[in-house]
Amino acid sequence: MKQLPNKDILLAQRIYFILGALFISALVVSNLIFQKFFSWDFFGWYTFEISVGILPYPITFLITDVISEVYGKKKANQVVTAGIFASFFSLLIVYVADVVPATTWSPVDDTLFHTVFGATAIAVFASMMAYLLAQYIDIQLFHFWKRLTKGKHLWLRNNCSTFLSQFVDTFTVLLLLCSFGKIDWPLFGALLLSGFLFKVLVAALDTPLLYACVFALRKRFGLGMGEELKYDTPSLQQSTVEAIKRKE
Repeated sequence: MKQLPNKDILLAQRIYFILGALFISALVVSNLIFQKFFSWDFFGWYTFEISVGILPYPITFLITDVISEVYGKKKANQVVTAGIFASFFSLLIVYVADVVPATTWSPVDDTLFHTVFGATAIAVFASMMAYLLAQYIDIQLFHFWKRLTKGKHLWLRNNCSTFLSQFVDTFTVLLLLCSFGKIDWPLFGALLLSGFLFKVLVAALDTPLLYACVFALRKRFGLGMGEELKYDTPSLQQSTVEAIKRKE
């Protein structure tokens, strides 16, 4: 790991918080919009039938891969943990909103609101179980391949870790939703195939974006191949205290 000078610590932290905010936003939104399904004809080769909730979800794996590559395994796990708390907090808000009665003039009545958001509790639970397994598997495999390749072949660890973790995610969430009666069992196989293939396709397509993000961060902070950032917040605080003392 490379120890940053104090002048770059604040910038590194800001970028990390922005990535974390995007990660949490994508995760929470995917849980809220999952009940709408759509079909997509992929150039006549295959027709995907998937939930719109899957659209922002691959972004979370891209972000954790960027954080894993540049900031390290610990920082990636911290974002995953924050996402868990954010999802359950959003679940609490939706539950309260569903319980309180609507006024007679409310544009959205109780029935419509419950139809759209009533299954959110089950969705979040299923998503979180799948999310926990998939994200931690993704991070573990990413760093396994990083050690094995000695920091080279970013495309290999990105895709190998994401493909397996995305299958675990898709299988687990569909298994739980079908078990709770939110999706009919006859749809399980088709949705599993469509969901997994879509995520694999997105993971392959986002590889250039991953390279661009990692390249930009490596260049900005002077990192070598496979090198990770290391910054100690207390050292920044100490330097601030020393600067104040010098002014006094």
